[in-house]
Amino acid sequence: MASTNTKQQGYSSEQITVLEGLEPVRKRPGMYIGGTGIEGLHHLIWELVDNGIDEALAGYATEVSVKLLEDGGVTVTDNGRGIPTDLHPKTGKSTVETVLTVLHAGGKFGDGGYKVSGGLHGVGVSVVNGLSKKLIVNVYREGKVWQQSYQKGKPDADLKVVGTTDKTGTEITFYPDDTIFESINFNYETILDRLRHAAYLTKGIHTWLEDQKTKKHHGFYFEGGIKSYVKHLNIGKEVVDEDIFYVDKLIQDSQIEIALQYTDSYSETIKAFANNVLNPDGGTHLTGFKAALTRVINDYARKNGLLKDKEENLSGEDTREGLTAIILVKLPDPQFEGQTKNKLGNPEIRGYVEQVLNEYFAYYLEEHPAVARKIVGKALLAARARKAARAARENILRKGALEGASMPGKLADCSNKDPKDSELYLVEGDSAGGSAKSGRDSKSQAILPLRGKVLNVERARLDKMLANNEILSLIKALGVGIEESFDISGLRYDRIIIMTDADVDGSHISTLLMTFFFRYMRQVIDGGHIYLAKPPLFELVRQGKKANVFIYDEDELGKVLDIEIEKRKKAGEKVSGDAERYKQAGFIEQKRYKGLGEMDAEQLFETTMNPEKRVLVQIKVEDAEKADTIFSKLMGTEVELRKSFIQANAKFVKDLDI
Repeated sequence: MASTNTKQQGYSSEQITVLEGLEPVRKRPGMYIGGTGIEGLHHLIWELVDNGIDEALAGYATEVSVKLLEDGGVTVTDNGRGIPTDLHPKTGKSTVETVLTVLHAGGKFGDGGYKVSGGLHGVGVSVVNGLSKKLIVNVYREGKVWQQSYQKGKPDADLKVVGTTDKTGTEITFYPDDTIFESINFNYETILDRLRHAAYLTKGIHTWLEDQKTKKHHGFYFEGGIKSYVKHLNIGKEVVDEDIFYVDKLIQDSQIEIALQYTDSYSETIKAFANNVLNPDGGTHLTGFKAALTRVINDYARKNGLLKDKEENLSGEDTREGLTAIILVKLPDPQFEGQTKNKLGNPEIRGYVEQVLNEYFAYYLEEHPAVARKIVGKALLAARARKAARAARENILRKGALEGASMPGKLADCSNKDPKDSELYLVEGDSAGGSAKSGRDSKSQAILPLRGKVLNVERARLDKMLANNEILSLIKALGVGIEESFDISGLRYDRIIIMTDADVDGSHISTLLMTFFFRYMRQVIDGGHIYLAKPPLFELVRQGKKANVFIYDEDELGKVLDIEIEKRKKAGEKVSGDAERYKQAGFIEQKRYKGLGEMDAEQLFETTMNPEKRVLVQIKVEDAEKADTIFSKLMGTEVELRKSFIQANAKFVKDLDI
């Protein structure tokens, strides 16, 4: 979608700097896009979208669109200035061809291109071209439509004029090379999330997505920018006040934008961005934000008598409990630690963020005394809970308390002391726990039975958690501590396997446990240590001494029966059409398991715990923001949201025995 844009002054071939050639991209794509899997494939779209966003950040574009074509191609369009079309002074080729065929040729280098940029070092569009079997670029600029096509990064012909236009912008259609990528099937929802975030982080920009195959299409525009983002993140949570604090200020040559709101949650959600790029490990902007927030809230509490003279200051942890915040800084020369941009390093940004929050959040609290008292009151409750939790933790989790006699009494530990060769089964109930203990490989498999429903940590602070026997047993058994004392290096098992019944109660217990790991031991999930065991749903019993067949889901059952029936027919055996299907297949009985306790120790081991035969599902967090929203809906206090979520997703549930 391109539209008229007259702001083209000062953007020409002089601002496009050439650093090196393109040839290495096809040989080592992982160096440029992280890999050739599904993430690398989508990275091609991100590179082009980021170029459009850079035009918007510079004040030249208002729209960025992505279209998934029926023939497998993707078209990304912006209504910015359009790539310069004149000859580049260093390459002797058109600037369009230079940008598309030379690495590090882009408006992010040298003077006068972009003051602020979120793209990856200007390599983007050339990398997309190098990894596409076909690419077509249309540039709308100065009343003309310029076009050039490429095959595997090489131009078919020179850039040429193919028409006239009153629009400006750049439109690139590319077809990813299926000899490089493991799959060339794009995920609509993944792209949708990216475009939603882009619209949140860039006030005044429209983002669009269309899928020609499915006819689905979405558009995003958020007048409130990151205020709208905070509101989105707090869906499903009870907010302390509907009002959202927001400030947007220019300090020196950097833009500081902050939005925050408190909820009844016991966890914090803070997202820090530099030039629209998420910095998962924070950096100087986050450090400045935390310091200023703690200082302003303590100053207000002291000044208004909410914190007594003899009372110690609220800690940063106390002031951030239940906080949802977005910190967005835009600066001309971001310095990141490492190529991944996980952490911002510019030292001056800390001072800028502190300056803005110190001044404007202090004004906000003075002007909103009712909100301020709620925020301070929540922090004071958090401080009391923290002190109670610290006392409990020091009593229970002091140094050496996780070893030997301090292990939970019901833990049947394994004899192997090397975590790499050890695994812990979290088992629902004493009955299944007994079978698991009897049938396990005691050298490498430990069993921890959990009685009843585990505490819902979404609605509980740490002090309450440490008073819960099941949660406390789990913390002790894992050996990593909790919160302040958490240390992933102490993990006693390489695999933690949640093994519950395939019914509503079992699913609930699994969800409660995953909520605990997500909220308090995220590193254990991220390290790839959490699994779900998949016990069999059916046992097909054979005549005589032949081995029975165990089936793990409904689809598999149908396939196995079809195969066995076909075998019998080919062998000339008589198959009765009136008999039940398992009998047609030659089995004498079909058992359905409702609980782990129905299996004896030997069966449980062979079907669910034997490393050579079992089925395990590894738990990963692909989208932390979406996971946070789901846990808030499922485990929070909003009944209607939980009901709506269950109704909307019930059709995707398989093998749930009610």
